[in-house]
Amino acid sequence: MAAKTKPKAAGKNTYRKGQHGSRPWGEWRVVDVGEGFTVKRIVVLPGQRLSLQRHFGRAEHWFVVGGEGKVTLGTRTRPVSTGDAIDIPVRLAHRLENVGKTQLTLVEVQFGTLLDEADIERLADDYRRVRA
Repeated sequence: MAAKTKPKAAGKNTYRKGQHGSRPWGEWRVVDVGEGFTVKRIVVLPGQRLSLQRHFGRAEHWFVVGGEGKVTLGTRTRPVSTGDAIDIPVRLAHRLENVGKTQLTLVEVQFGTLLDEADIERLADDYRRVRA
């Protein structure tokens, strides 16, 4: 298992409460922001998955509040369901997939020096959003 890397003190946070986005896999909405953190509600539709990605300015903590899925952390994949918590250190490749028949919902807490939608490096993506 990779060593956990914690981000430095609070820095740039471009999110605002109520901000939201639709994606091919589902949607996200910002429910709270503060110095050095952002809280999002993320919904992944059945049969869909997020890109395999990593972040350079933030770590994330996911708490599954509904549904079932699979999470990839580095080279390991494991099942997740309601009540599970997942810690994602800075720079660790990760992905979430909905393997159930209902939506997969989680609360994501981002914390770090750069909280911005641009802090995503996509390593693989079902929706052709990887930059060459």
